[in-house]
Amino acid sequence: MTHDEYLAHDATGLAELVREGSVTAGELLDLALERVAALNPVLNAVVRVMEDDARRDAARPPAGPFAGVPFLAKDLISTYAGHPTSSGSRLLADYVVDHDSELARRVRASGVSVAGKTNLPEWGLVPFTEPALWGPCRNPWATEHTPGGSSGGSAAAVAAGMVPMAGGGDGGGSIRIPASCCGLFGLKPTRGRTPTGPDFGLLWRGSTVEHVLTRSVRDSAAMLDATHGPDAGAPFEIAPPRRPFLDEVREDPRRLRVAWSTRPTLGGRVHPDCVQAVERAVALLGDLGHELVAGGPEIDAPDFSRSFLTMVASELAADLAYVAQLLGRRPRRTELEPVTRALALLGGALSASEYATALRSLERTGRIVGAFFADVDILLTPTLATPPPRIGELAPSRAETALLRIVGVFGSGRLVRAAGLLEQAAEDAFDFTPWTPVYNVTGQPAMSVPLHWDAGGLPIGVHFVGRFGDEATLLSLAGQIERARPWFDRLPALARSLGR
Repeated sequence: MTHDEYLAHDATGLAELVREGSVTAGELLDLALERVAALNPVLNAVVRVMEDDARRDAARPPAGPFAGVPFLAKDLISTYAGHPTSSGSRLLADYVVDHDSELARRVRASGVSVAGKTNLPEWGLVPFTEPALWGPCRNPWATEHTPGGSSGGSAAAVAAGMVPMAGGGDGGGSIRIPASCCGLFGLKPTRGRTPTGPDFGLLWRGSTVEHVLTRSVRDSAAMLDATHGPDAGAPFEIAPPRRPFLDEVREDPRRLRVAWSTRPTLGGRVHPDCVQAVERAVALLGDLGHELVAGGPEIDAPDFSRSFLTMVASELAADLAYVAQLLGRRPRRTELEPVTRALALLGGALSASEYATALRSLERTGRIVGAFFADVDILLTPTLATPPPRIGELAPSRAETALLRIVGVFGSGRLVRAAGLLEQAAEDAFDFTPWTPVYNVTGQPAMSVPLHWDAGGLPIGVHFVGRFGDEATLLSLAGQIERARPWFDRLPALARSLGR
């Protein structure tokens, strides 16, 4: 198989070739590793190659929907026995995990060959991928720009054609953000749809869910078919789908009532190109026969921002306490980036009542949004407020970093509070992502669909949100859109640079 032929197939198509004997899993893995070796020095998308594991996976008899397909895992949450899960942090760079997480087990059971781990920001905290541990990851469409985050390495690897599909997690947009930046399809499933065991229950109190980034809708649906459902000890169960998600992709949806808005839910300004992407999507949906109505849910943006950051800070403090137990020592100051350390110090200084108050506020957001969806099937917005920014553009300034380092030296959560860092962060934390975090909090499924590219050739995703538990309608609509406005063959020049 040539590189061009490899790029011409999605994961489902490659698996079909393996099953019919046209290509072997080993040959596909060779192509994937060759592409990683050639393109990763430019993109820095892959931080760890797991060739021995992948060779063992590829040697298995073909089985599962993705038999023999190369796959990359995000280096956060999902654990693979015998390898570190760094979480993008110097603290965990060498801590080897001794078991597969349940989702990792199910991903492997789908037939993929897990070839390595991908780059991400420390602890997945920010929407860009520039960790101190691994260095910045770059966007294949324009390498001076970010691929987004936190699943930035996975998105860059898929967009560059290293693999047709890679793992991601989404706690505030971390699948949908890089999908938008890299011209991919990115679905965040409903809270509880994919497993979090055996180590976790509700990640970020249920805001975080794991899935994949793909070039085709059917790959995302088929992987969700392979991985969904509760595992032992799950904190709750949601209703299973009435039929396979893959079947939904193949059929057009009924006529849907779609609300649309380009007004930022969490404040800030929106780039005209992102507005244009939504306006074109509205026109397309109208042509497809759907009912379009203007409007979106109204929430208290400042209160949401403060409450969300309070929750994240508290959860991060708990994460670091848990890691200290695993390591048998507290983190050293130099092992955490300034933002991470300051946020963890803040979390440690917050009271239980402040944490509970924040959670109650976020739960009220769920009620407001749930009531809005009583009258509509889908909400359509931009995925992001701007096209992909340049590397470094979203990072803290030198002055901000210096202040955070000073706070870290003193190691005082009270100092963090006195400096008003929570309030400062809440003011502009979601300027780049004024829509995505809301639907992590509400638990609803949401997806970024690659429907627009700006004049400079940078991808701009369009964001669709569905009712709680209703991935079926989202995937059916995504399949209809994909057939009407196909994007699969649109690849960055870098992806095709290896030739035949």
